[in-house]
Amino acid sequence: MSAKIFRIAVLPGDGIGPEIMQQAERVLEAVGKKFSHRFEFTQGLVGGAAFEKFNIHFPEETKELCLQSDAILFGATGGPVHELHLPKWKDCERNSILALRKNFHFAANFRPVRVMPELSSHSPLKAEIISRGVDMLFVRELLGDVYFGEHKTFLRDGIRTASDVAEYNEEQIRAAAHAAFRAARFRKKLVTSVDKANVLDTSRLWRTVVGEVASEYPDVTLTHMLVDNCAMQIVRDPSQFDVIVTSNLFGDILSDAGAILPGSLGLLASASLNAEGFGMYEPPSGSAHDIAGKGIANPIGQILSAALMLRYSFQLDAEARAIEHAVEETIRAGFRTVDIAGPLHAEVIGTVEMCEQILKRIG
Repeated sequence: MSAKIFRIAVLPGDGIGPEIMQQAERVLEAVGKKFSHRFEFTQGLVGGAAFEKFNIHFPEETKELCLQSDAILFGATGGPVHELHLPKWKDCERNSILALRKNFHFAANFRPVRVMPELSSHSPLKAEIISRGVDMLFVRELLGDVYFGEHKTFLRDGIRTASDVAEYNEEQIRAAAHAAFRAARFRKKLVTSVDKANVLDTSRLWRTVVGEVASEYPDVTLTHMLVDNCAMQIVRDPSQFDVIVTSNLFGDILSDAGAILPGSLGLLASASLNAEGFGMYEPPSGSAHDIAGKGIANPIGQILSAALMLRYSFQLDAEARAIEHAVEETIRAGFRTVDIAGPLHAEVIGTVEMCEQILKRIG
């Protein structure tokens, strides 16, 4: 019996994207060999890399590749800070990442945040807080809010004025809420819904609809929390959270606040899914042009994003766990890239070497 072929659209993007993507492909090839699967990788251009050839950040060729694939593995886009005014980089992330989300109707983004005990000293939080355990999942709505509303800058009475419209409909909220409650059923069965219902109409609708959805999940406990309080609680006592579900804007901010808890953005992964289960998987670490080409970028976030792809898009949970276990064992053995290197008992290695250590533990 021939192995099933899983077709993956590989979009390395810019900066460190191609370097860390190459390592994720190596890991997937090893998993395919071990578990008798075939992963077919087809590369496409996005971001600044696409602009160089097509004069656009998300060309039709890349869109068509994604349509013909079973999942999208995404690297990073964006340019150096001092070049963001250039056409190649101007609005690069909006025209690539947001365009992908809109085109494929990715309704929710999943970003797990877990502090590995071996890396607890890298967390900016006090040891007594980290020792309580940090293992949370951010579920961020992706298709509504201020990102997709009208944006304009204009003169009013001779004064420069700008406005950005935030808008939500109940179906957008409902989709994100269902995603959060379904995820919570496989965790601690706790959902915290975050809004600003004391001020915003969009948040009042959010709170109402999430409450309606909660009635369909009697085995899951729902708590509502205002966004300013949630930001404080993530720093004060992150162990209280299991699944946090929130709007596009609040999720963008809060998930980045949570992302620093493990000590490095290079450790984190994310998944964006639509209603049909089609997904895009990417690390939130960014293009990091300052270290691109130096062979020191941490590939773990990209590798763990590939593990999420196996779990959510291909239903290959054992294979995903094999990758996650290999990463944990590599960290436990004392291997570190420079972003997570500590003063004691650690061997600092590069991008390729970190992947090779992970590959050894996949078997």
